[in-house]
Amino acid sequence: MSTEATESRFDTAKWSAVFVLVAIAVVGNSYFSDQSLLYRVLGIIALSAIAGMIALQTAKGIAFWELVKGSRTEIRKVVWPTRQETVQTTLIVVAFVILVALLLWGLDSFFGWLVSLAIG
Repeated sequence: MSTEATESRFDTAKWSAVFVLVAIAVVGNSYFSDQSLLYRVLGIIALSAIAGMIALQTAKGIAFWELVKGSRTEIRKVVWPTRQETVQTTLIVVAFVILVALLLWGLDSFFGWLVSLAIG
């Protein structure tokens, strides 16, 4: 139980460090606005990488990384459609979109004609 309390205390310190690094990146980008965009972007990328590495050392960061690894494993198990299946499905969708568009155009024209008769 004391290990969990120590872990959560360190996690709080780590998340505080992440917050400080992000704040430094935001304020630094504004403060150094007269500098080259390249240097500011490189600074933000460096601070973001450091903040990300620190965040991945927390309990939530470790759980997030496990989720990412599990997701990659599941993506490998997906059976992707063949090119022929993709083309056929796309053609079916395009045909139905055109059909519905023509139907709506026809209804719009009909109701427009009715309204023009009523208005005179």
